[in-house]
Amino acid sequence: MYKPHKDSMPMPASSPAASLRACASAPESEPATAPAIAVRQVLKTFAGKHEVKALEAVDLTVAPHEFVSILGPSGCGKSTLLRIVAGLTPYQGGEVQVNQRPVKGPSPEIGVVFQSSNMLPWLTVADNMALGAKLRGLDMQVLHPKLEQLTETLGLKGFEKHHPHQLSGGMRQRAAIGQILALDPQILLMDEPFGALDALTRDRLNVELLRIWQTLRQTVLLVTHSIAEAVFLSDRVIVMSGRPGRVVQEIQIDLPRPRQPEEIKSDPRYGEYIAELSALMGVFNDRH
Repeated sequence: MYKPHKDSMPMPASSPAASLRACASAPESEPATAPAIAVRQVLKTFAGKHEVKALEAVDLTVAPHEFVSILGPSGCGKSTLLRIVAGLTPYQGGEVQVNQRPVKGPSPEIGVVFQSSNMLPWLTVADNMALGAKLRGLDMQVLHPKLEQLTETLGLKGFEKHHPHQLSGGMRQRAAIGQILALDPQILLMDEPFGALDALTRDRLNVELLRIWQTLRQTVLLVTHSIAEAVFLSDRVIVMSGRPGRVVQEIQIDLPRPRQPEEIKSDPRYGEYIAELSALMGVFNDRH
């Protein structure tokens, strides 16, 4: 079980997360499950004329099928950490493992969804969603029924032959998620996938993402700036400090699953978690 960094910020004793951690300290009878993602004492520095230390002694774990979000101020290294886990960015110290194997580069076990959809403008929705599978040489006859199901699940039925410029921003992002899900990754890394969308579309896609995750149950690590999004979606929320990024706190989100927006957002604990995380993020700091 993850232990907060020694510089962790204190938690109010009355908070739901604090009470959960108190309960969690009791001995457990069941053996611990090996983490799907394990980051231990990771250090990342960007060299150059002005060296930048992006990450320092970062520790975190994500259990199989768990949905974990990372919050932190801009420039704290959240996206860098995600790219390190994805095997896209090297690091100078520490260890990163996925499914108990060291990360040495991109892996078919991992799918990454970025903020921009990265769809090729000359391909249709169906062809874009199938592109990654074709590049990997997967059997398209086997994959075709899955793509049809994904298209329906993502609300893109009837738009298969449309091109990206004919879609709304939300639909393009759903297609980009479908492109990754078509590869059936065990682990889904998401870097602000809805950050460029308007608030209403973002809320709708949060509901869609939650519905998809509750069906497929991949392990998810999400980077976001939205506290409400992190609380609504996650089993746990990791809070990082300003640069160099360190894990300063983790909050267990004790809200029932499957989650329905109208039920969760009316639950008093939802508001308590948002207030608690807002305080940790400095949202309530006095302004002079």
